[in-house]
Amino acid sequence: MTEILWHGRGGQGAFTAARILGAAYSFKGENFFALAFPSFGPERRGAPIRAFTKLSDKPIHSRSEIKASDYTVFLDDTLFSQDALSGLKENGKVILNTTKNYDHPHIITIDATSIASEILGLPIANTVMLGTLAALYNSISVSDIEFAIERTMPQKLWNGNKAVVAAAYRALAKETA
Repeated sequence: MTEILWHGRGGQGAFTAARILGAAYSFKGENFFALAFPSFGPERRGAPIRAFTKLSDKPIHSRSEIKASDYTVFLDDTLFSQDALSGLKENGKVILNTTKNYDHPHIITIDATSIASEILGLPIANTVMLGTLAALYNSISVSDIEFAIERTMPQKLWNGNKAVVAAAYRALAKETA
């Protein structure tokens, strides 16, 4: 099972991204199972929240929070601390929306806020992070995410969100080339 832990603040779309990722995986076919769920503290805009996505080729029965993740995604770098590295599986990665640089093999950075602001006109980085995941995780492609966007979001949001997914994928592919 692949487990993705999302950190964000209320209103940043962490749970929406967790759901879209789960949909992208499960829409692939019969033996693709996903579970996405949030964990809220006080439900208000700006409060720290966590969301979880579990992906497997077998039905997922455990609805427990993720203790060790394959990917931990931070939509807001103010929520990040080095402690996040201790919550990763052996080859896990932290994907961090930031303008800062980290010289650590398990930390992948992307300025998702700038990509979203440039393309969407809004600093909403959740779907940008989905494009980053597509560049890192071989079982999800940009086209899988685009398909899920069309099935889970209102049509007026499709083009912009598909554009940020593709831009993030290209940015990370260029960086790792």
